[in-house]
Amino acid sequence: MSWNRVELASVAAMPWRNGGGLTRELLAWPDAGDWAWRLSVAEVAQDGPFSRFDGVERWFAVLSGHGVCLDIEGQTHKLTAESAPLCFDAATLTSCTLMNGATQDFNLMLRRDRARAHMLRVAGVRQCILAKSVTLAVYGVQGPGRLRSPQGESQLSAGTLLWQRLDAGALVQLDAPHALWMEIEA
Repeated sequence: MSWNRVELASVAAMPWRNGGGLTRELLAWPDAGDWAWRLSVAEVAQDGPFSRFDGVERWFAVLSGHGVCLDIEGQTHKLTAESAPLCFDAATLTSCTLMNGATQDFNLMLRRDRARAHMLRVAGVRQCILAKSVTLAVYGVQGPGRLRSPQGESQLSAGTLLWQRLDAGALVQLDAPHALWMEIEA
């Protein structure tokens, strides 16, 4: 079984829920209308509020640009393309201020009653044996890269999402100059 692949360039841009920017939904599971989790890339060209999502946990990572300052209920978080992904309650009042220009950002949204996840940046090699059965999703920020698992091997390029359901005990290896690694339980 090969890795599922979604190319960012093949996904149409849609306006944000609050009208303040554009997003490209890479994947919504099990479907776009009633998702337990959702992966998307947003184009942020101006300062403004984030859309609120009650009952949703949000993982957020800057992909490109100089970065953002997120104000989450009075706490400021400065994030760049080198920062660790930030996890926060998507129902909280959140505003975004750009740090010297537009950014491209990655979002993993999880309905708390249906899914859990963890996201991290990988620069180089990451090899692990999965402790649980998960959906593993890897997004290429810079390429080229390579992803290996019992399901096969796939090339990873910038702007590409690879994903697959994997069993506990699976040995997975990612070799990439810059990628986001997500283990999703749902």
